[in-house]
Amino acid sequence: MDPGDHVESRPAQISQRPRGERPLPSSMAAAPRAPDNDNCHHGFDEGAADELDCLRGVLAPRLLQQAEIRARELGIGADQVLIRLGMIDEAAYLRLLSRHTGMAIDDLSECDRSDVMLRDDQITYAAASGLVPLHRDGERIMVIAPRNYSARAICRAKRSINIDFRLTSDYALRRFLLQEAAAPLIEESTRGLGLHDPAMSAAPAFAAARPWRGRFKRGAAVFAIATLPPFLFPAIWGAMLAVWFLAFTALRLATCAFLRQRHAAAPVLDDQLPNYSVIVALYREASSVAPLVLALEALDYPREKLDIILVVEPDDLQTRAAIARLGTKPHLRMLVAPAVAPQTKPKALNWALPFARGSFTAVYDAEDRPEPGQLRAALKAFRAHGREVACAQASLCIDNETHSLLSRMFTVEYAGHFDVMLPGMTAMGLPLPLGGSSNHFRTAMLRTVGAWDAYNVTEDADLGFRLARFGYRSVAFPSTTFEEAPLHLDAWLRQRSRWMKGWLQTWCVHMCHPVRLWREAGGRAFFTLNIVAGGNVVTALAYPIMLYAVIDHMVFSRSERSIDWATALHVAAFAAGCISTVALGGLGMMRRRRLRDGWILGLTPLYWICLSTAAWRAVWQFIWKPYHWEKTEHGLATRRTTDPAPRLSARRSQRQPHR
Repeated sequence: MDPGDHVESRPAQISQRPRGERPLPSSMAAAPRAPDNDNCHHGFDEGAADELDCLRGVLAPRLLQQAEIRARELGIGADQVLIRLGMIDEAAYLRLLSRHTGMAIDDLSECDRSDVMLRDDQITYAAASGLVPLHRDGERIMVIAPRNYSARAICRAKRSINIDFRLTSDYALRRFLLQEAAAPLIEESTRGLGLHDPAMSAAPAFAAARPWRGRFKRGAAVFAIATLPPFLFPAIWGAMLAVWFLAFTALRLATCAFLRQRHAAAPVLDDQLPNYSVIVALYREASSVAPLVLALEALDYPREKLDIILVVEPDDLQTRAAIARLGTKPHLRMLVAPAVAPQTKPKALNWALPFARGSFTAVYDAEDRPEPGQLRAALKAFRAHGREVACAQASLCIDNETHSLLSRMFTVEYAGHFDVMLPGMTAMGLPLPLGGSSNHFRTAMLRTVGAWDAYNVTEDADLGFRLARFGYRSVAFPSTTFEEAPLHLDAWLRQRSRWMKGWLQTWCVHMCHPVRLWREAGGRAFFTLNIVAGGNVVTALAYPIMLYAVIDHMVFSRSERSIDWATALHVAAFAAGCISTVALGGLGMMRRRRLRDGWILGLTPLYWICLSTAAWRAVWQFIWKPYHWEKTEHGLATRRTTDPAPRLSARRSQRQPHR
């Protein structure tokens, strides 16, 4: 973690000006930029590492030679090898590079927002590219924070550059943007999606000072849907709920018919590996910081290409202190999210996204323990499925399943969802309701679709369907992240209520304009949204009704009375739901080779009562507190040993021969 990681954002007035597509200043095209992060076109990787010339006589020749060899193996600048491995401080290197090239250093301390030649909606480009065009004292200046091969390009082009270029560090650039350009960054992280396309966001349409309007509208809609159809058309309404339940069940059963795909793509060589960003949003997670960072550093990925961003809240001093105790880590940064509403995970992720350097971005939670090979496995999945894939979803697996009956049921539920249902939906070509963790994105595509909706409390599921509306695909791939299940019913209920509320938000947002949804996403995505997003909530809400109908027929009805068609539907829906849950969970546990724990599926009818309770609680919160994020406490359980193997990229990486 470098010194700039403690820079806080300054409160700023958020502009409500609509955004628009505007080209970047033409001066940005003239910058001696490195190739894209995919390293597909090296451009500057041939010949000597000119960026090391300024270090000759400063560092040992043997060290410089090893850095050059390592840079050639990874396909990056040798200066980045030395900086990212902590062999030299970035500021010290820039001073030597400045002396060598005659290019001045500008720490941007004397600049303000008016000097930047970028509109508010273009500020994120500066954070992502490391380039800031300035107009100061009547002259145009391009400030660059060298990345990838930029230092090599500067050294080779120093005599032919006819623009006033200046050097700056990533720390100085980030500090300047967080202080002087806070307003557009805050706007982008909180209301960016809603300002670009209000119909795609769950953001409130009314001012925060008048929340009663939104509550009244939501309450009236819920009341009308819940009371009028059952009162006016009770039989038809009951049949519709049963059919919805059966459709959801049919989809779950259909996914059981597909085997999990293994990707045959060749391993990606180290010099072709892209820069990879990993973002983790933390709040009151001080005890989770050390094991989290240990797990992330155990990822089998060159540290020189790994970019870890931990996002914390301004009032969470304990978590910030825990990160500070880790010491300096050049590949790890801490960002402090702005103290503005809403205080949600997607807002924190949006705050970090402009600063992500990677061509690919992964999202994890505080308690996550990903398998060491997960980033490489994700890249294989992207290669195997084609360029239209924007997101790859890894499997989530519970590793504290023995703590309680609830955690055991949680384990079976996760196994069915992530090891059976999502791979089956991938094989069927359906959009995926993404999990909240272990999502791997093409960063450019993620930015194109507006990133996460800060006002949706299941931002993951919403994003999965929004990607489909933009013509992108999501796929599941065979790699596991181990997670911690809630230990007690109250914690589980808060978490599941938030999920149900987010599913309801997602369904309402995308079905607000059904014709447009059909036109943009197609019929399969339209029905998938209604069956999965709507089905998750509706089936949970309707479960007591169907259970009552079944019990009424089996216990209280006279034996000579024939069953009517509505009751038959309810009985069929209940039976099919039980069968699909057992099939999905059992197959998932079989694929996990833990079928011996599948006995917990016998408690499915009781578990559904808990789900129904969470769903009705979610409806109440949807009306009164739609954007409230009920945090799940982590670090409370004793977990199975899942410590990743030590990461030795020199041994485990797929290398190219020395050239």
